[in-house]
Amino acid sequence: MSYIDGFVAAVPTANKQKYIQHASDAAAVFKEYGATKMVECWGDDVPDGKVTSFPMAVKCQPEETVVFSWIEWPSRAVRDKAMPKIMDDPRLQPDVNPMPFDGKRLIYGGFETVVLE
Repeated sequence: MSYIDGFVAAVPTANKQKYIQHASDAAAVFKEYGATKMVECWGDDVPDGKVTSFPMAVKCQPEETVVFSWIEWPSRAVRDKAMPKIMDDPRLQPDVNPMPFDGKRLIYGGFETVVLE
């Protein structure tokens, strides 16, 4: 089964187009190194919670929007081999493709697929 890297971030709403360009540029690099799919989702119906929620998890401010995204890989082995190359790729360096959001509040993790319908 495939392997998924998942992400949640708070992006300044005013940076929506910058974020889309940033993600599109990154997607080309990830796919070059073996990712099969990259999906970026701009929050549309992301309610605040009382105990926990996406906005609470990333400390989303009123002028920000929650973004949910994932990268699909054929396997964890492919991802693990690709990731150091991706991090070193000059096209993704901060001076070339800066993150248009606070990366300190980015939540991410790798997930083994258990159900895929």
